[in-house]
Amino acid sequence: RMGKRRCVPPLEPKLAAGCCGVKKPKLSGSGTHSHGNQTTTAPSSSSGPLQSHQHTDGNNGRENVSDLTLGPGNSPITRMNPTSGALSPLTRPNGTANSTKNLVVTAEMCCYCFDVLYCHLYGFPQPRLPRFTNDPYPLFVTWKTGRDKRLRGCIGTFSAMNLHSGLREYTLTSALKDSRFPPLTREELPKLFCSVSLLTNFEDASDYLDWEVGIHGIRIEFINEKGVKRTATYLPEVAKEQDWDQIQTIDSLLRKGGFKAPITNDFRKTIKLTRYRSEKVTISYAEYMASRQHCFQNGTLHAPPLYNHYS
Repeated sequence: RMGKRRCVPPLEPKLAAGCCGVKKPKLSGSGTHSHGNQTTTAPSSSSGPLQSHQHTDGNNGRENVSDLTLGPGNSPITRMNPTSGALSPLTRPNGTANSTKNLVVTAEMCCYCFDVLYCHLYGFPQPRLPRFTNDPYPLFVTWKTGRDKRLRGCIGTFSAMNLHSGLREYTLTSALKDSRFPPLTREELPKLFCSVSLLTNFEDASDYLDWEVGIHGIRIEFINEKGVKRTATYLPEVAKEQDWDQIQTIDSLLRKGGFKAPITNDFRKTIKLTRYRSEKVTISYAEYMASRQHCFQNGTLHAPPLYNHYS
């Protein structure tokens, strides 16, 4: 089965998105999900919060989206700009992220995100614009922390944004305004990992199974039990990292999107699914510091901050 290829993602008024799962819950059609020491059950139990997604026609057309996580709080809100540029075509084979040939995403993009966050936290002027491409892409910025790489913030947009401004905006949005977590602090910097994901190859799937685990990210759209349209997304790595099959991933996304009723196969068939691919790169704070060592002396940032790198 082949989906219908689109060069750009679907444009809707103001799309906001969280990106990833955290633990490896055992999912089933009954709606009971285990998250380490936390269990989320829907619809019959209220133990453990399920992060919800709400599509609204008001509130300036914003949508609230988040993920199944251990973090408290409501869904993060970001914005979509439907007038931003179209996706640039990717030249790498099959659009996969496991090849280093012709990748658009680079470690320097993660370094720039660290630059932006570092300057913000220490009160420096923002760094000069970087030298990597400024082509427009849908993008996500993800922060994880510690040896077990716990999710610390992840927000992105399905609208194609120029990378220089898009990475700067979503660096701070994901680090400081993901309402599932408190804002990142200076003290947390040494334990952080930053990931940049660029999304591409959006396709309308023929049905809810027309995608591959570990290859495609998926975004689903469905009508909930109250007749309200909801959406939810997972980046390509989420299902594989959490060892989910297609049905488990779909059911998780339905719960993530706020669907509370029992999930039947007939209901799954009503889902509208868009699949996509992504390029992703991750670096640690230690790797970032090594790349910026000429900007630091005795652990203290030079003034002006980090500007030499972009001269």
